[in-house]
Amino acid sequence: MPDDRCAQPGAGQAAGRGACVGAGEAGRVNGTVIRRATAADAAALAALGTATFVETFGHLYSREDLQAFLEESHTVEAYAGALADPDYALWLAERDGQAIGYAQAGRCGLPHAEAQPGDGELKRLYVRAGTQGGGTGRALMDEAMAWLLRDGPRPLWISVWSENLGAQRFYSRYGFEFAGEYEFIVGAQRDREFMYRRRAQA
Repeated sequence: MPDDRCAQPGAGQAAGRGACVGAGEAGRVNGTVIRRATAADAAALAALGTATFVETFGHLYSREDLQAFLEESHTVEAYAGALADPDYALWLAERDGQAIGYAQAGRCGLPHAEAQPGDGELKRLYVRAGTQGGGTGRALMDEAMAWLLRDGPRPLWISVWSENLGAQRFYSRYGFEFAGEYEFIVGAQRDREFMYRRRAQA
């Protein structure tokens, strides 16, 4: 079962296809550096992934369920595996030398009957609490979208918690539409999770 969930990344607006930042390259938005993550970033991503998930969703779960999920999904090994897989890409947002946000994209793994092996998925997009609203989330989203569409138009998918209305509004500005739902598992808890799809656009 998928273990990826996108959070509300902060204030954003629809944007066109941007230039994709390659590994080791960096862009800048409002004092924040956006760069493609490398193998050396696995530990930083694990720490950031843990912190942002707890900030965003930690209040929903028991300590045991939350710990079980984090130990499965936000480990150094899990991020190292994604960084080594050419079908995945991750980006870091850094301000004053500190990681404040990240995005992860790859092949679609959502349990939707119409999802195809060649479809892409924005798997994670998080910005630390207290640093949102400056365009960081939008910049990460644009990088992920550019990478997902680097070989041309194709369907794209996102998984969003059913009660995260801000994230749903944000992704709808990029052309994503509700396509179904499934159960997102955190320990022993089952959450109602929405799947959003952006159809291939010429």
